[in-house]
Amino acid sequence: MALRIGIVGLPNVGKSTLFNALTKTKGAQAANYPFCTIDPNIGIVEVPDERLRTLTALARPKKTIPAAVEFVDIAGLVKGASKGEGLGNAFLSHIREVDAVCHVVRVFEGGDIIHVEGSVDPKRDRETIEMELALADLANIKKRMDKVEGKARTGDKQGTFELHALQKLEAALQEGKPASGVVLSPEEQDVARHFQLLTQKPVIFAVNASEEQLKTLKPEDVRQKLQLPETSDIVIICAKIEEDLQELSEDDAKEFMKELSIEASGLDRLIRAAYHALGYVSFFTAGPDEVRAWTVTKGATAPEAAGVIHTDFQKGFICAETIAYADYVAAGTEAKAKETGKMRTEGKQYIVKDGDIFHFRFNV
Repeated sequence: MALRIGIVGLPNVGKSTLFNALTKTKGAQAANYPFCTIDPNIGIVEVPDERLRTLTALARPKKTIPAAVEFVDIAGLVKGASKGEGLGNAFLSHIREVDAVCHVVRVFEGGDIIHVEGSVDPKRDRETIEMELALADLANIKKRMDKVEGKARTGDKQGTFELHALQKLEAALQEGKPASGVVLSPEEQDVARHFQLLTQKPVIFAVNASEEQLKTLKPEDVRQKLQLPETSDIVIICAKIEEDLQELSEDDAKEFMKELSIEASGLDRLIRAAYHALGYVSFFTAGPDEVRAWTVTKGATAPEAAGVIHTDFQKGFICAETIAYADYVAAGTEAKAKETGKMRTEGKQYIVKDGDIFHFRFNV
């Protein structure tokens, strides 16, 4: 299943322009008025990974399948969205279905692009969106508390446990803290996942700058403008440049980025930031039929990685024949890696490392 990233922000901050550029489509209308995006647009893109190209060149498979990311362009939220203002709760519900949130914040000035608040103020805009998400979460928590309070009063253990977790989350949200900042026990975290809280999701800030700002703006400048903590994942992009890049060939795009001193496209940087925010790593399967990239959470065991491919692989897991990516490339072929002792047999306790190449042995 593809990683799902929801693109959110106020109207007219460049969400749909960015979505079009990232997904190389014209699927999202990009016009100069609020609520241009009515239904969430969805686009699936390949995860850029040079290692996959290298493995393909070495293994020469019949086909190559990269990991995928699904971008969801969600309509612009406005103040009062949690109470149904603008396009309201329908769009908040779309955010509940994504794995991570890409919050687009506008820092570029421009009289020809209407700002829904009448002026550009990145900190205010960030806080408006975060407030609406928090208010929606509080409303959701209140509904759940009403349901479990009765159970808790009768002494029901599960009801009492769930109510305690809800109370901790409610207290934090009322203090203006996101649900993601609440310290929960592993058991409480399992329960909280079912609440589908918007502020529990990892957030990447995509700061939409002008071409001129792109040359000088640094992450520390953005943190100061938006008053974000050091741990925030920030990607500075120019949605218009990203759109222009999609009109160019790969070589011309590289040359254009070089001229602008951009190390990588916005897509590459956003996906890297999303993997970091979600704690994801990649592993590969490689053979004559197929070379494929897979995604798993950092800290996952070999059987859990096998389960990403097929649940039967995890159920009947015997072992994982493993080659580190660097060892595979140095050997040139799987056979050579095996000959030189670089293929290892790992058991159920093995923790997946980024870039591992696996053959899973299983029995069902």
